[in-house]
Amino acid sequence: MVDALAVENCSRCNVPSVIHQAYSGQHLCDRHLFSSIRKRTSKELRQQLRLPKDARHEDGSLYRILVAISGGKDSAVLLTMMHDILGRRRDVELISGCIDEGIDGYRAPSLECARQLAESLDVRFETLSYEEMGYERMDEVVTRMPAMGENHDEANGLMPCSYCGVFRRQGLNALAQKVNADVMALGHNLDDMAQSILMNLQNGEIDRSVRLAPHTENPIEGIAPRIVPLRWIPEQEIHAHAICQSLPMYHGDCPHAPGAMRQQSRGIVADMESITPGARHGLLHSLDEIRRLHRKANQNSRSEVNNCIECGEITSREVCQACTMKQWLAETA
Repeated sequence: MVDALAVENCSRCNVPSVIHQAYSGQHLCDRHLFSSIRKRTSKELRQQLRLPKDARHEDGSLYRILVAISGGKDSAVLLTMMHDILGRRRDVELISGCIDEGIDGYRAPSLECARQLAESLDVRFETLSYEEMGYERMDEVVTRMPAMGENHDEANGLMPCSYCGVFRRQGLNALAQKVNADVMALGHNLDDMAQSILMNLQNGEIDRSVRLAPHTENPIEGIAPRIVPLRWIPEQEIHAHAICQSLPMYHGDCPHAPGAMRQQSRGIVADMESITPGARHGLLHSLDEIRRLHRKANQNSRSEVNNCIECGEITSREVCQACTMKQWLAETA
């Protein structure tokens, strides 16, 4: 009788495996999982950053990379990988940064995990709260959502993640300006990317998918371009690696997340992957091809970029979405 709990050995050595890559057919132990993730992350960093041998600025200042961390597994792996790959370079400075959205019982413990990780790597750690930016804490925003929905058709039906996503993007931009970052690294994994692509396709928003990070080939003046070094790494592999390395990470879920469209897309992408291993890779490959064709078709045209008349941030509208939402909040104070 076959033991149902038997663990397969690593496909590259005789050590018990910790993960099975259904899309490749390989079983990997913790050492070879680390090697696999590092190799893919390093390749993406070379493609997305293309740093010269000496990346210092003309004035001698270091090339600064803001690594956005949250206390979760993805950003923990992102920071440790980037520290392992770039930490020895004397011309590059890694700075970790966390946005405090103001969510009781969730942000405080996750922020502490982020702080512990940064300190263990001797990486500078910065934070910025919604309140410091002039927004309300997310817990307060949620209580005012019904009133905002009654006052504005555009606000009717919005989920908490709609507000938080807008404020968080502005917060990361502000944090990048605060530390004078040349580029910002985000911890989006393969599942995150596939979910975003699927959501945008569902809504017919091809342009929104084209604008997904990385942005280093088409930077927008005034905003630190974003890179996503983990974009080819599945969430399960990141989680397994984080556990094997005993990285400090918070396992709780945001209390305001249930009902968000991303939660639905998460289930759909997981089902697709279980039926056809490699489906997530296929979605991301498709996006890269769409992006290439879009760039080719629009190589002689420049997209219109405006500055918000209220805050000066980059926007496609006269007043950016963050300022619009801030006004909605002010009306319900």
